[in-house]
Amino acid sequence: MSKQRDYAFWVKLATRASVTVALTLVVVKLWAWLATDAASMLASATDSMLDGLAALFTFFSVRYALQPADREHRFGHGKAESLAALVQSALITGSALLLLVHSAQQLIEGTQVQRADLGVYVSLLAIVLTLGLVLIQRLAIRYTQSKAIAADQLHFQSDLLLNTAVIAALLLSAYGWYWADSLFAILIAVYLMWGAIRIGWEAFQALMDRELPDVDKEKIVEVLQGTDGIHGWHDLRTRASGPTRFIQCHVELEDELSLYAAHAIADGAEKRLRELFPDTDVIIHMDPLSVVAKSRESASDTRPESSAETPLPLADDNRHSQ
Repeated sequence: MSKQRDYAFWVKLATRASVTVALTLVVVKLWAWLATDAASMLASATDSMLDGLAALFTFFSVRYALQPADREHRFGHGKAESLAALVQSALITGSALLLLVHSAQQLIEGTQVQRADLGVYVSLLAIVLTLGLVLIQRLAIRYTQSKAIAADQLHFQSDLLLNTAVIAALLLSAYGWYWADSLFAILIAVYLMWGAIRIGWEAFQALMDRELPDVDKEKIVEVLQGTDGIHGWHDLRTRASGPTRFIQCHVELEDELSLYAAHAIADGAEKRLRELFPDTDVIIHMDPLSVVAKSRESASDTRPESSAETPLPLADDNRHSQ
């Protein structure tokens, strides 16, 4: 099985399993909520509905994001994942607010939970199915390093804690602590809202072309430093769009180099970066050292006298030399 086909197999398996488990739990938990009238069970069903929507968005967005670039989308379709995450964030926030209002009303009225044992059995079933799904997702992540599946796995891992909390709430309600059910549901609603804000913020940053993490940028710098013939670099720019990274920078080379030799140096650096970061689009522009020096001198002459007396920090002019 080729690497590409192996990747497609695990991605499709993980996303299909995620959708199947999420939709199954939605049906079972809604039935359990109607039978028990437990706010915590409604909270769990709400979270499963969100899991189902998230799984469906992941299912379609991953497939769309993996499509190669075309004439109308020269940089690919990777941002589809971030757009899907924004939609998920809005849905989670709205559902959490409705759950918060319902749980608060039930807490004030002091509604008693019916058939708490049924809710416990359903939550145990949810834990077993979720554990199986998380195992499949871990295998998929090991073979594909898919960020979308990794995010989906993190969400389902949190469901293990949520279902445990539901069991605790139902057991406490069964022993006369009626307020525990509504209180746990309120806490779950707050937890969902916090998760929605975090997901929405990360998606927004991705859509705004936030730079790659500092750890990745340090690795990029190490490659540039370790490439023979590169005396410095400037204007390093990075971003990510779905599974694809984009790296652009200018490298400073000797004036006397032939075009062929300069291209070989830049091409070698690009190849090492692609080996370090698979699925990466790398563009390296070559600048002669003398041109860079003249540009810096010209920039220094045009600065106000007050700022020229105090040299700016290295990071301000975005230039680095070996």
